[in-house]
Amino acid sequence: QPAIKSGKPFDLHKFRDPRTGFISIKSKDGRELKALELPGLWNGSMAFWNTIFVEVPIDTFNPVKTINDLLRPQHLG
Repeated sequence: QPAIKSGKPFDLHKFRDPRTGFISIKSKDGRELKALELPGLWNGSMAFWNTIFVEVPIDTFNPVKTINDLLRPQHLG
């Protein structure tokens, strides 16, 4: 399913390079595994794509990744 940009489908397949990839180390049940990962938007490795990181105030972005994050003042309102 394509992403949407300005109300129109945005084909992310244009931003991949099938000749590339990388090996990452994962674990399952305490056992180390090597995984071949293909570049993609989720791991910051899109081909022909420029990513710009912008720092924003913590008040505008309050992710909840652990149960303890819910104890932050931003989530107690």
